This record gives sequence, structure tokens and C-alpha cells, in this order.
Amino acid sequence: MSSEGTGGVTYECMRCGTPVTVEELSRLPEIKCICGFRVFRKARPPIVKQLKAI
Repeated sequence: MSSEGTGGVTYECMRCGTPVTVEELSRLPEIKCICGFRVFRKARPPIVKQLKAI
């Protein structure tokens, strides 16, 4: 996830978990992972946000 620092958005394949950037997806003719699956989710940082209770 080194592209996070440059402002790029990283997605993960729901089947195999391969990280893919928006730039890589825009170069392909179809939005598809290398495994053939078409469903992606946005990769989030492992930081847990804590909110103060009222």
C-alpha cells in the first residue's frame, strides 16, 4: 500500500485479496482482477478510530 502516501486509492479483490490501484484499473479494458473476479472493496488503513462517549 505504498500508493496511499501519493494520494492514490487502493482496492482489494474480494476473492483473492490482490491490491489494485485506480491507475492500474483505468489501464485495463474491463474492471476485473487478474483472477477474473469483478468485485472490489476499498482498502482501509488498520487504524481504529476512537470516539469519546457522551
